[in-house]
Parts: sequence; structure tokens; C-alpha cells
Amino acid sequence: MAIAIKSIPVLKSKAAAQFTSKIADNTAKKSSIDFSKESDMAARILAKAKL
Repeated sequence: MAIAIKSIPVLKSKAAAQFTSKIADNTAKKSSIDFSKESDMAARILAKAKL
């Protein structure tokens, strides 16, 4: 028996505008993650293991 294909929901007018503004706000707020502590710890572990 075949499974019915469901339609993909589409944002329209006000909802679409709000969604795109949220995307713009979130991309402007994003920041990078500082992994310097983790990389230092990994370097110390590798140095101790003499690799």
C-alpha cells in the first residue's frame, strides 16, 4: 500500500517576513567559539604522550 505524500508547508506574508527578520537578527548575533583552552589541553596531553 502506498503512503500519501504530504505537502510542504509554506510561510506567507506576515509569517514569512517575521521569519526572515529573525534569520537576519540571529545571523548578526552569532559569535565564534573560543577553543584555545581545549587546544592547549590537547597539546599538553600529546606532549605528555610523546607523539
